[in-house]
Amino acid sequence: MVLKNDLDKAEVLIEALPYIQRFNGNVIVVKYGGSAMKDESLMHHVIEDVALMKLIGFKPIIVHGGGKEISRWLEKLDIKSEFYNGLRITTKEVLDVAEMVLGKVNSDLIMFAQSLGVNAVGISGIDSHLLTVEKHKPEGTDIGFVGQITKVNPEIIFKLLDDDVIPIVYPIGSDGEGQSYNINGDHAAAEIAKAIHADKLLYLTDIAGVLMDPDDPQSLISELYTSEVEELIKNGNISGGMLPKVENCMESIRSGVKRVHILDGRIPHSVLLEVFTDKGIGTAFINDQEGRFFKK
Repeated sequence: MVLKNDLDKAEVLIEALPYIQRFNGNVIVVKYGGSAMKDESLMHHVIEDVALMKLIGFKPIIVHGGGKEISRWLEKLDIKSEFYNGLRITTKEVLDVAEMVLGKVNSDLIMFAQSLGVNAVGISGIDSHLLTVEKHKPEGTDIGFVGQITKVNPEIIFKLLDDDVIPIVYPIGSDGEGQSYNINGDHAAAEIAKAIHADKLLYLTDIAGVLMDPDDPQSLISELYTSEVEELIKNGNISGGMLPKVENCMESIRSGVKRVHILDGRIPHSVLLEVFTDKGIGTAFINDQEGRFFKK
């Protein structure tokens, strides 16, 4: 006897079929961070989603942060955490902790990916000069060893993809003279996506996406043309902390990334729900030359 749950599963697979056909072979950068990193079960869901994409023909790349875990370790070691406009002030002591924590997070992600039967290799922005940086001084303020990316050398990414491996990248770069720097994870993901001309860039965040009415969680906008974004900013629909996220998405689109998605990483299997369902669960930014794909 066929159960309704079995039929529901079949319907889900059928709904995913056109997306698998359309995006098969696409290069997809997944920026993994936020609250999804604090919950081990959510971490497993993210890696399961990426592993599934890999096994059905996509070419995923993970760029991860680790800010909350870095803060936890700094507190444990009685090292003060300070921020300037949302950026961590990074002393040499803080940098040492950040490198240690990000390396550990990276190893954990690799081990779980490999337990699912997919090959994954962890790299930092220092490896093969992937991310060259200069000292970042926002508004002329010295915030320590925080790097602004000046150059991306994507050859190591292409090599790993050609070798049928998932690259898992953590955002530490160097200035080319032996000094390492902490890099904002969103910035690293965007620059890598632009350099490799990714088809998709997905940001796993702690927000649902862009809302038509910021006070109404039911007013989520599923797809936005770049030409529509300016009007939403002008009208105040996009403001505050959402503004820099959206501007980052727009810059990626202008630099050749075909679609950029903001979605809530606190929802289990949010990557699959966004990529393989008709409506998705977040907001997809698309350039004006791309056609919409949400079936209204």
